[in-house]
Amino acid sequence: MAYFCAVNQLQHFRSLLFVPVFLFGLQACLAQTVHGVVTNEDDYILPGAQVYFLGTQIAGYADSMGGYRLPWTEGEAETRYLVTRQVGYAPDTTAVTGPGYHHIRLVSDADLETVTVRGRREAQYMDDLNPVRTEVVSSLELQKGACCDLAGCFNTNATVQKNVTNVITQAQELRILGLSGVYNQVLIDGFPLVQGLTYTYGIGDVPGSWIENIYISKGANSVLQGYESISGQINVELREPRTGLNTGQPDVFLQAYGNSFGEFQVNGIFEQSGEGWGNALFIHTTQPARRFDRDDDGFLDLPLVSRYSLADRLTYGDPHAIGWSGGAGLRLLGVERTGGQTAYQPDEHAGDDQVYGQWVQYTQPELWTRTAYRWRDNQRMVLLVSGMIHDQRSWYGLLQYKARQETMNASLQYDWEPIATWRLKTGVAHRSHVINETLSFEKNPLALTQEGDYYREDQVTGIYAESVSEFWDDQLTWILGARLDRHQRFGEIFTPRSLVKLDLWEGSSLRGSFGWGWRTANVFSEQIVLLAGNRDVLIDGDLRPEKAVNWGVNFSQKLFLGNMVVRWGADYYQTRFSNQIFPDFLQDARTAVVANFTDPSYSRAFQTDLDLTPLAGLQMKLAYNFLDVYREVGGERVDLPFNARHRLMGTVSYATSDGRWQGDVHAHWYGSMNLPNTSGNPEPFQRPDQSPDYATLTAQLTARFGDFDIYGGCENILDFRQKQPIVGWQDPFGSYFDTSSVWGPTRGREFYLGVRWNWRKG
Repeated sequence: MAYFCAVNQLQHFRSLLFVPVFLFGLQACLAQTVHGVVTNEDDYILPGAQVYFLGTQIAGYADSMGGYRLPWTEGEAETRYLVTRQVGYAPDTTAVTGPGYHHIRLVSDADLETVTVRGRREAQYMDDLNPVRTEVVSSLELQKGACCDLAGCFNTNATVQKNVTNVITQAQELRILGLSGVYNQVLIDGFPLVQGLTYTYGIGDVPGSWIENIYISKGANSVLQGYESISGQINVELREPRTGLNTGQPDVFLQAYGNSFGEFQVNGIFEQSGEGWGNALFIHTTQPARRFDRDDDGFLDLPLVSRYSLADRLTYGDPHAIGWSGGAGLRLLGVERTGGQTAYQPDEHAGDDQVYGQWVQYTQPELWTRTAYRWRDNQRMVLLVSGMIHDQRSWYGLLQYKARQETMNASLQYDWEPIATWRLKTGVAHRSHVINETLSFEKNPLALTQEGDYYREDQVTGIYAESVSEFWDDQLTWILGARLDRHQRFGEIFTPRSLVKLDLWEGSSLRGSFGWGWRTANVFSEQIVLLAGNRDVLIDGDLRPEKAVNWGVNFSQKLFLGNMVVRWGADYYQTRFSNQIFPDFLQDARTAVVANFTDPSYSRAFQTDLDLTPLAGLQMKLAYNFLDVYREVGGERVDLPFNARHRLMGTVSYATSDGRWQGDVHAHWYGSMNLPNTSGNPEPFQRPDQSPDYATLTAQLTARFGDFDIYGGCENILDFRQKQPIVGWQDPFGSYFDTSSVWGPTRGREFYLGVRWNWRKG
């Protein structure tokens, strides 16, 4: 015992000794650099700003905290000129006579929309100006990992958790606050294009290289985008074409990627612009991986995915100038997914009981437009319209599933800013949402009863208003919004929301939010286990809209410690459902009962994170999440499965001063999770009630050579895998077959290599 105490004391002493040694080394390092922070006139940081010495090759970019650092070599010119540039701001030139700290303040260029344009140059940060708690993940941050699709873009973000809902076809969802992905609203360029049938695979169909920014908001949000957001909102902004301005975006972007499983992906973006307009053409294809089975369970470890996508985005006019402006987008998507036993061939085995497999094929055209007319500096009208058709054919074992969705959303909005401290947005909106589903069996040995036609229609018309008020020289901002929508079956539903932001002292922000949300459920596409498993499905009664109230608080503090910028944040959010719809497997082990659940159902979530830039080019982040998600059934608490009560994330990124080399490492630790109760199954088909805790580690190295970037890395370096994740794999046509019991990675270690090429005219 004395020995262990002595060892602990020695380790404590070494830790204390490290602090002054580290500070001394840091001071020595800083002695020969020009360093500081780039902000605007109000001292808000400007990540991504370009900083360089005039007439030299010494250059760099401000990091996510606005910090920059350039080397200073003695013996050269006594006075050098430090130039700082940022889109939306006038360039700044500062005379520098020696190493040291320089705080650079850029003056806004009133001819550009500062916030929007600036966001496209940043890595990952908290939007200090937004009253809504909003994290911004930019394309610079997405380049720190493989990020093949939207589902894989959150490896360095602690707010969003990716979850697999069907391991055979790799259906995935994005969770916020530990709740199912159906409760957070996923938008593409502000339009609700991921919903209904597109929810099942939609987040896997948006290529990561097409994305410019991802805006992540927790809890209650603005009512402008609708009534559905309950746990949060994820708004994906695609790369926007230039409109005759030198924004620094490439005219041609090409990217190719391949991994050790044999999967291959190609992306391209081609831009053309003229005076007052810009156009971008997007292309994408994914080619399937090889067939392999490391688990020896007879099933493919990952599905074979073929995807082709073509999109075009047009912008015109200046939204801040008098007159017309707007944009339009079009996407055509075709996808085929094949999974199941290694010998499965859809043409031979679909609907057959000899070889089990799942095959999904769908096409999906989408169209969205935004048209605005401004007749005064402080008044304009905006018309937003989006439409989408999803046509799907699929086989899940012996079950044939055909579905078609036709969705249209329209909103006419009036924007008014009578004074600088108050603005109002109000409008009228309509949604038409029609889904036809057909379930049929080629053979039905288990006598399942869900065969039939299912039709659902939502015709929702509503009015909304949202005001933004600023007090005390913008130190207090209050957003008050409300919607009144009428559903053709459920009548009028009122949705109020309130958000507030208070700047307590320099660098600090306190935010609070409170609001209701509601949505109508689409049973089969949102609960893929009902299609992929072999349980009987009983829909008990008339399903009413799901409703919940969410409230939360967030505090963030930014500090400037010498040349180092530190940001710390913490938040707590609680969600309570008054009606929720989910499959209940407790009443009968072999039957999924889908009904209205009106007993208490809660999500309580706490998160804290720390960002700092201790050295030039070095960024570090540490985050912790606590989740408490449960329901009360008959007065007893039932914890929801697949939620780690405790999670840790750490990231480290380092780039050389010339930006040529960059290394990124991120690690995740997941605590134990509750798993579905399988004690009623025969012993061969039983699983533990708890998962083990586990960790994953990913690293990437990027080399930049002019217009070319070469990047390579390894995901899941530790090769941790959940082995044989399919319950009942021994008898895939039997009653106990379940593909949804996935709590950890199933692919194992993955190596990848990619190349990016950016080319600009002139």
